Amino acid sequence: MSQATPTHVEVDGRAMPPDGPHPLALATHGHFTVMQVRGGGVRGLGLHLARLDAANRELYGSPLTSDLLRARIRHALAGAGAGAGDASAGTSGGDATVRVVATRTAGDGPSRIIVAVTAPAEASAVPQRLLSVPYTRPFAHIKHLGTFGQLQYNRVARARGFDEALLTCPDGTMTEGATTNVGFLSADTVVWPAAPALHGVTMALVEPLTNGVREPLRLADLDRFDAAIVTNSRGIAPVAAIDDHRFPGSTPLVEELIRRYRAIPLDAV
Repeated sequence: MSQATPTHVEVDGRAMPPDGPHPLALATHGHFTVMQVRGGGVRGLGLHLARLDAANRELYGSPLTSDLLRARIRHALAGAGAGAGDASAGTSGGDATVRVVATRTAGDGPSRIIVAVTAPAEASAVPQRLLSVPYTRPFAHIKHLGTFGQLQYNRVARARGFDEALLTCPDGTMTEGATTNVGFLSADTVVWPAAPALHGVTMALVEPLTNGVREPLRLADLDRFDAAIVTNSRGIAPVAAIDDHRFPGSTPLVEELIRRYRAIPLDAV
């Protein structure tokens, strides 16, 4: 299969010169989604498109149709040399990471659709270490461009030898990872924090595969659980530790959850 060039960016279907100003650097207000394309297909494509439509209605008062979004994604994939093929066959088309951003300048014009195509990515097979930090995202239910706080705390976490920041409320209530959702396994149940957080696409795909529940969870509750996972567009990764509390990393249940997630059919772009 072909793979995407290092970075190919289109704005409203028009390719941007690679040496010109990056439109994503100029967008300060907007919302987005990130998806992994494999063989021209995406797990949970409908959830990604619904996310963009719902956020655009909330922020800008107008819809984004699935037809428009899929056309923009297909056009950018083709421009990047990773054109969509038959996702069900898995024998043609491209692999890529696709970021779709919707933004709007002053005025009542339509939202600008920015599609960035980069190399495909996979969830880490190495169990992740999380550092709890005192921060929660504003408008947490929206995947928006106001990411400075979470990215800065990620830098702090990595400087201290961790892989990612775990965002918490002042009372220690856990919400989400800086760029992931976090879930905790107890026997065959996955418990997700009941707190302001993004309802991630991978999380939404995993929920029907498990006895999933949501509960308020604090750092003091970590002893209750057998294992933990983080999820994002790259998939599912096991957790090795949160602060100084250690988990076993990958367990048979985590491995089974990853296997079942990977078996979810791809939706053709």
